[in-house]
Amino acid sequence: MPETILVVEDELSLRETLAYNLQKAGYLVNTTGNGREALRLGRELQPDLILLDIMLPELDGLEITRILRQDSSVPILMLTARDDEIDRVLGLELGADDYLTKPFSMRELLARVKAMLRRSQYAQDSPGAESPEKSFLVFEDLVLDPIRHEVRLRGEAIRLKPKEYDLLLYLAEHAGQVFSREQILARVWGWDYVGGTRTVDVHIRWIRAKIEEDSANPVRLVTVRGAGYRFDG
Repeated sequence: MPETILVVEDELSLRETLAYNLQKAGYLVNTTGNGREALRLGRELQPDLILLDIMLPELDGLEITRILRQDSSVPILMLTARDDEIDRVLGLELGADDYLTKPFSMRELLARVKAMLRRSQYAQDSPGAESPEKSFLVFEDLVLDPIRHEVRLRGEAIRLKPKEYDLLLYLAEHAGQVFSREQILARVWGWDYVGGTRTVDVHIRWIRAKIEEDSANPVRLVTVRGAGYRFDG
């Protein structure tokens, strides 16, 4: 079955161009230029990926991402006409998986789409990803449940974005080992991820704010100067 992509873009010419090129590449495509309609379609269609513009009528892309992430892990590639770091960081913080700043080349967009779908499929097909034999990871008062994708600190559930959870789980599974930013990008985001290593720093900062007693002086997610990061439990 071809993968389904939901294109959410209020500029008609760009929306049609995106749909044409994605269909030509073999994907099934649904489109809308309205934020509320996008939220409805995202829930009803359960697409394999969403291309989501930030600036939309009725409901913007950031709010759509925030709402969808409450019960969905669908890959979201955010599109923005504003080359503003706060938009990109906020989009990632709310749960977007990647972003492209307009104008962009269709070749780059198709490459990003292909890479994101491949990573998503790999995560679903990985042996043992949902294996009931996989035990909890327990580090004193911090507990990770790989089956339920849950994290608890002192018995209380900690809400993590999908990539925050993936990053924490990877480092926790290799507690005591030091990983460079490049290694983390390759393992957690995939070898074909085209974003910069600052993505790792941003996600580490967000995780620390949620699991460290003092995020300015972390004892669990430790920075190893000149080398990268290490999880000490």
